[in-house]
Amino acid sequence: MTVRKTIFAEQGAKPAGQYSHAIVANGFVYVSGQGPHHPETGELPADFAGEVRQTLRNLEIILKAAGTDLAHVVKVNSYLSDLGRFKEYNEIYKEFFPSAPPARTTIGCALNAIQVEIDCVAVLPSAA
Repeated sequence: MTVRKTIFAEQGAKPAGQYSHAIVANGFVYVSGQGPHHPETGELPADFAGEVRQTLRNLEIILKAAGTDLAHVVKVNSYLSDLGRFKEYNEIYKEFFPSAPPARTTIGCALNAIQVEIDCVAVLPSAA
């Protein structure tokens, strides 16, 4: 039997549409795509590096609300508005996943007023 729990992180950025921050099911946390909006102010960072860092911090907030963290992430999907910035993105990404990084896909795509969006799947520590 599948147990499904909806996660809405009170400290997280307000969803821009009809979706949950995350869903917990069968020991995994599925986090919706997150962008770089600051959770308290809604403002965007001034530069690409700031957007990447804020997006990853936003993922951390949701993972914490679900009972896990970046160390338990098993898959990341990254969406960049400019794949020419991949090298810069990758260097910042390493700050958050310094060793044993999760599996990852990076895709170039058109994004609405942001330069990066990231979603992920993590394992709950109790299920690991």
